[in-house]
Amino acid sequence: MTTTVGVPAGWPATEEAALAVQDELRGRVVLDEPGPAPGTGHVTGVDVAYDDERDLVAAAAVVLDAATLAVVAEATAVGRVSFPYVPGLLAFREIPTVRAALDALPCPPGLVVCDGYGLAHPRRFGLASHLGVLTGLPTVGVAKNPFTFAYDDPDASRGSHAPLLAGTEEVGRALRTRDGVKPVFVSVGHRVSLDNACAHTLALTPEYRLPETTRRADALCRRALREAQA
Repeated sequence: MTTTVGVPAGWPATEEAALAVQDELRGRVVLDEPGPAPGTGHVTGVDVAYDDERDLVAAAAVVLDAATLAVVAEATAVGRVSFPYVPGLLAFREIPTVRAALDALPCPPGLVVCDGYGLAHPRRFGLASHLGVLTGLPTVGVAKNPFTFAYDDPDASRGSHAPLLAGTEEVGRALRTRDGVKPVFVSVGHRVSLDNACAHTLALTPEYRLPETTRRADALCRRALREAQA
């Protein structure tokens, strides 16, 4: 079943208002908890797909058993795009539908893995951090590219990593999940340590560069968007 989502009352409509919300919520990010142990409980992937012509966004949440990576539950939501495209403020386009998909799950999501960024963000408050603060859930961001940040290429072997840097500040890690394949970019969202976030990412990548959470949520949200167009 797909949930239909409206733009929440009071949702920021301007860049200025969104920046003010980021500034307010950023102080609530919890960075001193290790988070759940890899391979235990549930781990949930969230992702979104857009149809710009119809002003639609579809979100998916897919719960996996962290030990076996088998799908436990899944849910989708479709709604209107809730904010214009502004780099650094993408969370405001995605969070209403992502939250609706998470709320529709029949079981606790456990750790949430976002296809995007947490602290690796110009204002240290990307989608994973924003979602974590609003839901209280432990969250991490695993992104396909380094955004605006610098890094040295990790060694070629799986599990190798290098700091993702904003100047001298480590905002995440470039993590090699497959031998000789381009790394992914892991950052803390909320209530998880960076070491643990990387360990979860490796546990979720037994075969492919991207986590199974992201792969499954990506396929599901694209399907939900196609069905919404039918």
